[in-house]
Order: sequence, then structure tokens, then C-alpha cells
Amino acid sequence: MSDSLIQVRGLTRDYRLTKKREGVTGGLVDLVRPRREILRAVNDVSFEIPTGEMVGYIGANGAGKSTTLKMLTGILTPTSGEVTVGGLVPWEQRLQYTRHIGAVFGQRTQLWWDLAVVESFRLLQKIYEVEESVYKRQMETFHELLDIGDFLHQPVRKLSLGQRMRCDLAAALLHGPRVLFLDEPTIGLDVVAKENVREFLREIRDRDKVTIILTTHDLADIEQLCKRVIIIDKGQVHFDGDLEDLRVRVGQKVRLTVDLRESVASEVLAETTTGLPVRWETAEGNRHHAEFNRSEVAGGEVIKSLVNGVHVKDLHMAEQPIEEVVRDIYRQQKEPSA
Repeated sequence: MSDSLIQVRGLTRDYRLTKKREGVTGGLVDLVRPRREILRAVNDVSFEIPTGEMVGYIGANGAGKSTTLKMLTGILTPTSGEVTVGGLVPWEQRLQYTRHIGAVFGQRTQLWWDLAVVESFRLLQKIYEVEESVYKRQMETFHELLDIGDFLHQPVRKLSLGQRMRCDLAAALLHGPRVLFLDEPTIGLDVVAKENVREFLREIRDRDKVTIILTTHDLADIEQLCKRVIIIDKGQVHFDGDLEDLRVRVGQKVRLTVDLRESVASEVLAETTTGLPVRWETAEGNRHHAEFNRSEVAGGEVIKSLVNGVHVKDLHMAEQPIEEVVRDIYRQQKEPSA
């Protein structure tokens, strides 16, 4: 028996759809002989997550992310497959289960719109039967980590998006859940607000060992928060592993930026790396850009060729952005096998 907190086995969810015919005649025919089809939103998904891990669950729109999350939270019942979270089946033991999980779904707040924030918290305290001493301790933590004290007595509708998101995170964690499900938690936030949310998530993961599943289109969230990623496409898992392993799988592309002390033609600069698999781009004054793959040539070898051929003022190497890595994974899935 696995000791993972979250266990998912063969999770599948089908939706039964009705295809509409065109025109008035088609509508009449639909009344008598409706056309049905099955849409498989999630197809045989399996994974395990241990306590205290933060996992990025990513994919394009319609890939099956939100459907998976709804089954894991007990909102939806799967067509087939098994899920246990802390030994509980989400859709069968829902009342007991909700005491052990928290959830934040993007811009859909769980707070009462016209109430002051603190009143929403007090209502949640009663709903989850949180003891007063635990409630006060949690509020102190939220004051410290989320800095929500200044707007606790404001109505939720008067909060900025960033303030409300911080309050939603506090509300989701008020009862001390073991698992936190996050669906687009930084959508629409500015740079400062995003970093506040990310810092808070790191803190509760490291300090309280809260297990977190994060779905997002902002892949900077994944890059800064998650070591492990699961990529889903058309309802199926196409990758499950470390973020660095994902980079290796599609190649270890590196972008090199070189600032020279004097103006040098791109052709001359390219000659310094002749014989090496380096692709140079059009220059911007004394700044030049190139791309190479660590699996084909070592970065040190590229740099050595450069400094031996031209007067380098400064240089910088950056890993391939995670957005490009994920794009390459999708591209590999669509290419026909040889």
C-alpha cells in the first residue's frame, strides 16, 4: 500500500453531449432522434503525490485540468477510476473530506460579497467548527504572512483583486487543511501581488507541510513554486516528473547574450564558433544573441571560443523559458512517430 497522501488510479470522466442539427427542420428531428456523443474529458489519469509536495498540473484550455481538479475535490464523480486523499474518497465521503482540503478557484471568491472580510472568516470558523484558540492562531499567521490586517473590516466587494486573493487563500486555509487545490490563483494580479501569493505558498508548504496541486496558465508560477510538473493534454498525462527532467526531454536549449567592447559584424562573431552547433541572431549594436543546446555542446566550450576570438565585455546565459519547453512537449505529441 502506497504511503502517498494523494493516490489517483485510472481516473476517467466522460460527458454525454447532444449534437444539434441546423435549421428548424433539424431542430424538429432532434426532438425525435437526438444525436448523442461521448466526450472524454479525462482519460485514464494516474499519479501519486506525497505529503508536503507542490505539484504543477498544467495543460492547454480544454486539456482536462479543471475536470481533474473537480473530481479530486469531490465536486464531480468520475466515470471510472479511483481517487483517495488521506484515505478518503472525495465524492463518497464528501462531508468528512471537505474538512481536510482547501480550494481557491481563480477569480471565483468563496467569501461573502457584502460582508466584511472578518465576518466571512467568522462564518467559516463556525462552518468548519474551528476552535477559538486555533482561529486566533491562524489569524495571526495570516496577518504575518499575507498582511491582511488593514482590510479585515472592509466589505469583500471593496477589495482589490490582489487583496481579495490573499483573503481567499486565508479562507481556504483557516481550518488547517492537509491539501490545497489552486486553480489559477494569480490570474489578473500585478507583479507585486503575484510575488506575495507565491511567497505565502512557499511558506505554508515548507512550514506546515501542506500538499498543493496548482493549475495555472502563468508558467512563471510553476517555475518559481514547483519542482514537479504533470502535463495533461486531451485528457491524458504526457509528462510527470521533475521540471529539469522536462527540459532534458525536449533538449537543454540555452539563450546566450553577449555584449562586446567594440562593434563586430555578426558574420565575424559567428566565425568564432565555427564548427560548434551555435545559432546566431541579428545583432543589436554591440549586443549579440545566440542559441545552443547543452546536449550538443558544453556552455564552457562556447564561451571559450568567444573570448578567444572577440573582446567580450559581458555575457549572460539563460535557460529555455518553461513556456517554450511545454510548447515543445505539445509539438512532440502531435508529430507522427517515424
